[in-house]
Amino acid sequence: MKFIAFNVRQDEQPYFESWEQQNQIEVKTVSGSLTNSSLKQVDGYDGVLALQTGKYPAEMFKDFKKYGVKVLSIRNVGTDNVDLAAAEANGVLVTNVPAYSPNAIAEFSVTQLLQLLRNTTVFRQKVAEQDFRWAPYVGKELRNLTVGVIGTGRIGRAAINIYRGFGAKVIAYDLYPNAQLQKEGIYVASYDDLFAQADVVTLHMPATAADHHLLNAQAFAKMKKGVYLINTARGTLVDSQALLAALKSGKVAGAALDTYEGESSLFNHDLRGQQIKDPVFNELMRQPNVLVTPHIAFYTTTAVENMVLISLNSAKSVCKTGTAETIVKIH
Repeated sequence: MKFIAFNVRQDEQPYFESWEQQNQIEVKTVSGSLTNSSLKQVDGYDGVLALQTGKYPAEMFKDFKKYGVKVLSIRNVGTDNVDLAAAEANGVLVTNVPAYSPNAIAEFSVTQLLQLLRNTTVFRQKVAEQDFRWAPYVGKELRNLTVGVIGTGRIGRAAINIYRGFGAKVIAYDLYPNAQLQKEGIYVASYDDLFAQADVVTLHMPATAADHHLLNAQAFAKMKKGVYLINTARGTLVDSQALLAALKSGKVAGAALDTYEGESSLFNHDLRGQQIKDPVFNELMRQPNVLVTPHIAFYTTTAVENMVLISLNSAKSVCKTGTAETIVKIH
């Protein structure tokens, strides 16, 4: 049994090496992504590990079958960029990491909201310019706001607990409600109900084709004037052009974007000195009330360790027993 891991960062390397030593299973690490040109590297390996936000090669699972690969173990939750039907058709199992650190993402989302509410980015810029005046950037207190949480899985529930700790009123919407939260009466009946009531809309849901641009011009029109948007989920959930228009009109008072549609060519790349050819992204970056971060809500030592070790253990389990607790089901 031996594995090959793609997209391996320097901060992940110690966990790969430690696991390899403890389990006496060869793990080759590669910094590059899984692409059409790199696919041939999987020949002879039982399991492939990867972590990438962009699309995987179209014929990847056919090649996996040809090369004898039994499992693709992704080091994240989302499978929206994985062709699960093709995996099943070629007899390749797919595993993910369902929960590497819900608290990491939940804490980050609340941190970003607090920065927006207290205008910290604006004040940092003003202080750098030696302008120490307060007005007109008066802040808001979270305890006085209604937070609308879309998605109440592990991350959404962790965020709810934090928001409640601040004393905020929390409402939520989820197609698959949590039984305990349902008993507490936290859910509203529809997206529209949440939009109408929430001072803050925070996304904690996966991306599906049905939810593409869930937050579009029509959705923003239904929200309260001066709403705040937090997206640490998936970039495709938000129509970026519609968001930009809502920001400029004042409908949206501020947005924290840790994900962005088309982010795979931007995030976790060094683009210093290069021209970014995405006018909407560039315009969002110029807004003083927009916080853009490069998909780092998860990025803590706890999460990184869990992502590596859980994915490796899942691949090992599939190769030894033919199954794993973390197998992603197509239906």
